[in-house]
This record gives sequence, structure tokens and C-alpha cells, in this order.
Amino acid sequence: MANRSTGRASRGKPREPQAEEGPSFDERVVHISRTAKVVKGGRHFGFRTVVVVGDNNGSVGVGVGKAREVPDAIRKGTEHARKVMVKVPLAGTTIPHAAMSKFGASKVLLKPASPGTGVIAAGGVRAVLECAGVRDVLTKSLGSPNRLNVVRATWEALKSMRDAEIESKRRNKPVKQLLPPWRRTSNGKPG
Repeated sequence: MANRSTGRASRGKPREPQAEEGPSFDERVVHISRTAKVVKGGRHFGFRTVVVVGDNNGSVGVGVGKAREVPDAIRKGTEHARKVMVKVPLAGTTIPHAAMSKFGASKVLLKPASPGTGVIAAGGVRAVLECAGVRDVLTKSLGSPNRLNVVRATWEALKSMRDAEIESKRRNKPVKQLLPPWRRTSNGKPG
């Protein structure tokens, strides 16, 4: 069996939507890894892909696909990611509050940022945040750099986000008190 490439050029880049799809989603292949199973007749190669799917408007999902061929593994990962998509509350173009999440030995810290900051992240963290529709955020990846665990930790952090209006009712506090400083404006003045 011929040695196959791992498709380095396609990592983290958006995929073209297919014609038979329903709603348009942003699909990103974060990582493709080749595995080998040694059997009596030689080695059987397979591929594992980590795929992130989002609508760039608050919904995001993460999927893993495994198959003998790369396109099949990507398709399986995409299908799984669409099934497990979750809605993430956003505060304008950023996240409502800071969050730290751990998955395996990987930790990811997410912090809201003022408008115009951009997505300060790399690799799998950036893919998840951009697919979710977050435009301004500060991040730090701690612990293991394993791409699958970093992506899952980021996804878990986004799932833990709470909406400011719901939290204000739960805590019996005004919404303004729970918002970041740059969103606490009335008539152009902070306060």
C-alpha cells in the first residue's frame, strides 16, 4: 500500500460547502493524523481527522472521523460535528465572561476582549472560536498541546458560557453590573 500524505496544506482552512447541504456552515479540518495497524500481511493505514463546524453566529460543534481514506474521515468528522452542535451565548463580538476549561491534560483560558482586538489564538483554539462567531477574544493554551484535547477544551469552555441577562435574573443584579466595561455605556459615557 502506498504511503499517503497527511494533507498538511488543508489544516485549519475552511472547506468548500457541498451542493446537497442545507444551511451553510463553516467547516474547518484542524488536524489529520495517520495511524498504522500492524497485521500478519503488513501494515493497514488509517486516518483520524478533527473537524470543527460552525455557523459563525453562535453555534459550533466538534467531531472526530476515522477511516481508511482522508475524504471519508473528513466526511465522518463533519457529520459528527453537525450532530453535536451547541449554541454559545455571545456578548456582541466577544464572549460574555472569562472561562477556563480542561480536557485531558490540555487547559484553555478564554477572556473577553474589547472590540477591534481580534482573535488572539492559534491552531485549534482559533478554529473553534472563529466557527462560533467570536471576533474579539484573548486566549492562552496551557498544558498538553495535543490538538484534539485543545479543541475539545475550547469547546467545553464555550459550552460553559452563561448569558448576562439570564445570570442577572439568577443573581438579582442589574445586567450592567455583569457586562464587561466596554459594554457598560449609556449615551456614549461609561457607567
